[in-house]
Formats: sequence, C-alpha cells, structure tokens
Amino acid sequence: MWLPRFLRLTVVILVVNLGAVLGQDDLGIAQGYVDLKTANLNAKLVGKSQVLASLKPAGSDFDFLPFDYLSRRARNGQYHWGDITFRYRQAGTSSAWVDGDSALARQPVTAYSNTSANLTPTLPSGPLNITRQWTDVDGDLALEFSIQNTGSSSIEIGSLGFPAEFNSIFTDRTATEMEALCSLSDPYIGMHAGYIRVTPTRGTGAALVVTALGDTPLEAYRNLDEDYYDDTAYESQTFEGFYEWQVLSKAWAEKEWAGRKPWNAASSKIVQPGETMQFGLRFSVAVDGVRGIDGTIQGTGTPVARGVPGYIVPQDLTAQLLLKADTTVSSIIVDPEDALVLESSKSDIYTVTPSKTAWGRVRVTIAYTDGKIQTVHYYITKPATEAVSDLGSFSTTEQWFTDKSDPFGRAPSVMTYDYEEKTIVTQDERAWVAGLSDEAGAGSFLAAAMKQSIRPDAQEVIKLESFIDGVLWKTIQTADYSVRKSIFFYDPSVVPGYAYNKTFDWTSWTSWNRASAYAVDRAYDYVHVAATYWAFYRVGRAYPDLLSSHTWDWYLNQSYRTVVRSMQSDVGYNRVGLMGETVFGELLQDLIRENLTSEADTLTKAMKSRAAQWNSEEIPFGSEMAWDSTGQEGVYYWTKYFGYADAALKTVNSVLGYMPTVPHWGWNGNARRYWDNIYGGKLRRIERQIHHYGSGLNALVLLSAFRSNPSDTYLIQTGYGGTSGPISSINQDGFAAASFHSWPDTLKWDGISGDYGPNFVGLALGSGTYVVQDNDLGLVAYGGSLTVDGTVARVETRDAVRRKVFVGPLGVLISVDAGIIQEVVYDTKDHGSLSITLAQLNNGPSAAAAVLWVETTSGSNSYKVRTSGIDQLRGGWRVPLGQKSATVQLQNVA
Repeated sequence: MWLPRFLRLTVVILVVNLGAVLGQDDLGIAQGYVDLKTANLNAKLVGKSQVLASLKPAGSDFDFLPFDYLSRRARNGQYHWGDITFRYRQAGTSSAWVDGDSALARQPVTAYSNTSANLTPTLPSGPLNITRQWTDVDGDLALEFSIQNTGSSSIEIGSLGFPAEFNSIFTDRTATEMEALCSLSDPYIGMHAGYIRVTPTRGTGAALVVTALGDTPLEAYRNLDEDYYDDTAYESQTFEGFYEWQVLSKAWAEKEWAGRKPWNAASSKIVQPGETMQFGLRFSVAVDGVRGIDGTIQGTGTPVARGVPGYIVPQDLTAQLLLKADTTVSSIIVDPEDALVLESSKSDIYTVTPSKTAWGRVRVTIAYTDGKIQTVHYYITKPATEAVSDLGSFSTTEQWFTDKSDPFGRAPSVMTYDYEEKTIVTQDERAWVAGLSDEAGAGSFLAAAMKQSIRPDAQEVIKLESFIDGVLWKTIQTADYSVRKSIFFYDPSVVPGYAYNKTFDWTSWTSWNRASAYAVDRAYDYVHVAATYWAFYRVGRAYPDLLSSHTWDWYLNQSYRTVVRSMQSDVGYNRVGLMGETVFGELLQDLIRENLTSEADTLTKAMKSRAAQWNSEEIPFGSEMAWDSTGQEGVYYWTKYFGYADAALKTVNSVLGYMPTVPHWGWNGNARRYWDNIYGGKLRRIERQIHHYGSGLNALVLLSAFRSNPSDTYLIQTGYGGTSGPISSINQDGFAAASFHSWPDTLKWDGISGDYGPNFVGLALGSGTYVVQDNDLGLVAYGGSLTVDGTVARVETRDAVRRKVFVGPLGVLISVDAGIIQEVVYDTKDHGSLSITLAQLNNGPSAAAAVLWVETTSGSNSYKVRTSGIDQLRGGWRVPLGQKSATVQLQNVA
C-alpha cells in the first residue's frame, strides 16, 4: 500500500435517514457518508462503497457531483468516482480479455479506514488485488489505486479506466435548477498532460480540473454504458451520459474500436507476479473560473499547451504553440511524420507549419525530460478559401437535385447528401431531412447560399436563383411568406404513385403527413429562408451582374418580410433565440444603410420586444429542448444591441459554461451538442458531437464580446476555435458533414450533410482576421499572417472570408462587402493611422467597388477614410476596385 496520506484528511462519519433513500440502493447510501475536508475541497464518500458522492469547493455550496440525485443513481451498473474498470489476460498470449468492473455487482468493500479499502469483494475473482484510497495532495483531493498481480504468471492489462461522474443530469430540473446546480465536463485527451475540465453551466464561479497523479496518462476517453431508468434518463436529451479516464486502452482498440485510429496510440502494461502498479487522479479547484483553468493545471505540475489560432490550421497558415512545463522538452514527434514542422522560435514557443499536402488529423507527441508525454491534436485543412470554394462546387453539383417528376416539388435544389453512399437523400423517415426545411433539410441549400455571400460563383448563383424561384418561393414558402416545416412527407394517399422505401419505419411521429409537414409554426425554419434571401441581396449589391432573376432589392425585401412573418403569433418559438439569427441583425443594418426607415423601424420594434423580455428573465435561453446551447446567439445579439448589458454578459458567461478551450482540434471551441444526430445525422445516437453547428454559432457571441473587450484573450481563444470548426467539416471533395463522432468506436465525420448549414452561417458571419495582444506571445494574429518590423505591424488575411479585420490594440473593426481585405498595416506605437489594402477575389468575379465600413468597438479611437476621391455610401466608403489592389488610408480623428 501507499503511504497513508488519508490521515491528513479531516474525516467525519455521517448517517443518513433511511427514509431519504429512494429506489434500489446497491451503493449503500442508507448506511451513511464519510465527510472529507481538504484545504480546497469538501467531499463526501458513501461509507459502504467509499465512492465519491459529493465534491464542493471549500466555502461553496456548489456541488460538482449529483449528490441530490444519488438515490436515483444507487443501482448496480451506475458509475461513480472511485469505481474502476479493467481488462486483462495472460501475458504473451492472444487469449480473450477478462473484464473487471467495480460497479456491475456491488458488494461492501473491505475497509482499511474510512477513506481506504480493498476492492476485492466488489470485483470478479482473479489475480489482480486492487486497493483504493482517498488522500490529500497539497490541499487537493486525490484518488489513488494500487494494483498488484497476486498470480504466478505475468498479466497483460489491456484496459484500465476510472469512471468520471459530474452533475450534468438535467432530467426533471427546471431551467433555474439546471443553471444553479449543474455543470459540464470536457476532456483533453493529452496523455500525462491530459485533464478533465468541469464548469458550472452558468459559466461563472469556480471550475474544477482533474489531472494525473504519477504515471496515469489520459490515453482515451471512453463513453460508459449504463442502463436507462426514467428517473435520470441516461443517454437522452436531458442526460448525455458519462465517460471514463482510460489509462490503457489496447483491449478496446483491438475489439470494439477495431479499424479506428484512436486519438492516442492504444497501449497495455505487463505486470509481473508480485508487482504492484500505482495510479492516481487529482481534483483541483480553479478559483478564478474558466479563465483560471490553465493556471490551476500548471500548478499541479502538469504541462500546459496553448495554440494560436488554435488547432484547426489551414495549409497556408503558420500557427504558434506555447508550451509551459516544469521541465524541458526532450523530443517532438509528428504523426503523420511530414504533416507539420515545429520549430522553436523562442523559449517554449514553437511555430507550427503545415505541409502543403497534409490534410486531416495530426498528432504531435511531446516528450519532457521528466518522462511525461503530452499529445496535441491538430486538424489540417485546405486553405480556408479553397475549402469554401469546394463546398460551393460540391453542393451545386453532387447535391444538386433535378428530377422534375418529383411529386414533392423539390427540383431543382441543393438537398441533403449521403457521402458514404454517394447519393442524394430523397427519402428519410424524418420527413424534414429530405424535405428542404428544418436545420437538417435546409442545411445544404443554406450553406450553398451563404457561400455566395462571401465567395460568389457565377454558375452557382444561376443554379441557386433557379432553386429560389422554382422551389423556395414556390413550395417551401407560401405567398404570405410562411415557411413550411417540410415539403417531403409520408402520405401515400396524396402521392399514390410514389414508391416510398418499404424498409423504412414510417410509423413514428417523425414521418409527417402532408398536413403536418406543411405546418408553418416553427420559427427556426424562417431563419434559413431569410438568410438565403439576405445572402443573395449581398451578392446582388456587390456583384449586380451575377443576378439574372431579380435585383438586389427584391432579395432584401424577401428577407425582411420573411423575418416579419416569423414574428407573428401563429409561429412558435419566436420568443426564444434562434439559430443563425445574427442574420436578422445583419439584415437590420442593411435596411438602415439602404435608408429603408419604415422597414428598419418595424424590425427594430420586433427585436426590441424580444430583447426586453430576455432582459427580464432569469434564464432567457429557451428552446425546443429542455436544455440547449442555441438560444444564446440571438439573445446576446439583441440584448447587446439594445444596451441590456447585464443580460448580454449573462449570455457570454452561459456560452463559456459549455464551450471549452483545450489543446485538441475537436474540443477546442466545441459548443456542447449531443442529441442532434438523432434528428439530423446518419448515425443516430446520443453522443458528444464535435463541431456541430453550436461551434460556429456560439463563436459569434464570444467573438463579438472580444471585440468589445480585446484584453480578454480567453474569449478569442475559445471563440476562434468555434469559428474554425465549420472548416474542418469540409472534406477534400467539398462535402460538409454535420458533425464528427467523438465516441472512440467511431471517430469519423457523420455520413450525411444533415444540419451543417447553420454552422456555415456562423463561419460566414464570424470569420475574420483578429490582431491580438497576447500576454504570453505578444502581438499575434488569429486567421492571418502577421509580421512586425520595428513598430510597424503588417497582417495579411488568411481566414475563410477575408472581409473582416479586427485590430484589437486599436479597438477597430474593418469590413468590406466585396472583394477581400488583403492587408492591414499600422504603427503599434502611434495609433494615428491605418493602411488598408483591398483586392479582388482570387478566381472569382470582379466587383466595381467595395463598401468599406470602420467601427470602433472598444476604446476611444475613431477612424475615418482620408484617401481622396472616395465617397461615402451606405454608412461607409465606396472604394473603387480595379484589377490591381487598392490602398485606403484611415486617420484617427479622436
């Protein structure tokens, strides 16, 4: 056994009332708890089983564990901190793995003390003798295991996992209770540098981190299988489920995960007869909340990594990686070998340069002189503008549906696509998926349309105009601007000659008949239509020659009337924030710029009514779902716009509660989504989704908040990770998947395009180049290439849109409606002027001019165009564009 550090814990034995125990009690909660106190944490163990029941920061009532639901989670097979799972076999053989699991058939453990026990009674018989103790490590709580091979032959342990439980159970809770009681956790699957970060859903207050003690790497993060019970609803919309910290994972990689490339190389350990192995985890409080997580982790002696602009890196961009560790780096290995080049530019700072041929997942393995291993996970894409072009081409060719005999009136259109089958999805039991509405049906045409607003293509515009006239304005939308929930339906009596797929189950609620499909009562659907029209207004305003069916003002009016219709009383959910409704804000700005005063006033009135309501609500983030991460985008936009500062700040904090930043492309900026594959994916299951549309849309909140407070670099770090997510979804052919499957038995992009479209809306509206003064790295660029010569900073855009540059030290946002911003130059000491270079799109149409807008978002600077011959227009300046670049000088007149 290890040294009895548990003696340093303050221990109090508590007994609970038997009447308070509800349901099955295999855990032993009726026999009371052991109360533990360290300098930083207050905890409770279940006395009989010695698993962790409660964990609170010292001096706080907030519990990171579901102690109030413990009676609902006292059955066999329900996991808690302190449980252990493993697989082993005789070393040197390929025999079947033998499973061990402390939660499956609980028996009272053999207690050595109130905080230390032998687990033999609650485990299957075998050669492994396992003891567990709860200890105090420098004021933190630690969980330690000792595993001894008591047999006479060597044993190979191929799986070793420590189940992780937190209070992420939303079942049977009100919105207020979810906000007050619950928290969300996310992993950094980074070996010895790995950790689990836990944040209250409200985004404020102390956070929790779990780090490794000794040789306990986070090699894999496995989803735990539990039985479903109504009182908690495991793996449902109200309860995602739990995971375990896996130190060893070879046994799973050989069997259940066969054929998949795990995040880290799967390993096992050989234990000789009589040998003992020791593992442990440490629980620490980040008293400063989410912004204090990295500092807390580093304080445990765990290496910390931070990347700029993140870990999704286009081929034409050089990134930076900052490493903070107690010891020095001894080696760095890249897998695939030639995908990235890391070069040390300063102490602990590396430049990260992708190969021009690299694409997809890349793992960087960093070895330190103390033996620790850290892995940082990157995703390399094509240059962002090239990926956007690929999406436009793919969606208007491979996804282009032209069957004029279709009885549902869906031709011509961009439809949902199954990339695995290489076919358009013309039928689905979920009517909307094949019905060109809802997020999963409208997503493909929405992405194709929004792509035109940032990178138009003449042939794509022609096709999409034919869709707008032939399908959108003809069938999806009615003459009074109502938007149907689906134009595909299951109603054989209405389409008697149509061959519905007989292998599908058409009996569930999702297989709408025509009356249900043609309902117009879902506000979310109106956003996609309004955004499509708005995108074509922007195309026509900047490139009028590209439009052939209507002029730009028709599209602007269509967008406006669609939004107004969505706010009428017969449309549901229009009093909550809607996915992608930042477009409504863009529309309002354009109505104002076009001097359409009456329309602007009408829209302003409708939006202010909603914002005032949200400002009065304790939890203003309503949704179709019990808990959601979609309403925050709209709530933030309008509460900020109308000056409801407290509500806007509450919204930013809410986003930070479910949107992490870690050194992994998949979780960095990945807003919490876990149920949408049921409604819009091909592989339908409850699962933590990677870069679903929550990433791109919630990034809009954080990026806007950063522009208002450019000294808070945590916002750009997290937000830029989110706005980069939609680029990673676009594969080398241009197909964009709705999300990446994070469970280790899958680890791939979903097979259909589904509800990707709103994610692309986030990309189109949020992408930009951000110049940031970083406390550790100095002046850096997110989404751009930055050089500093003396006091002169020069940044070239490399983001997906290249029409927006925010210079954080100056608090100024520069944007254009046509062409690109090629370069921005300014003096870092003298903030008196900026030089802006504009250019035409590469391999795109030419614009006669671009409108340049300059906005001060923070501080007191005020910049105006001083270049002669440039007239004011639509709230900005009209800059003529020739075939060569055009440079504009801005003067600070403050």
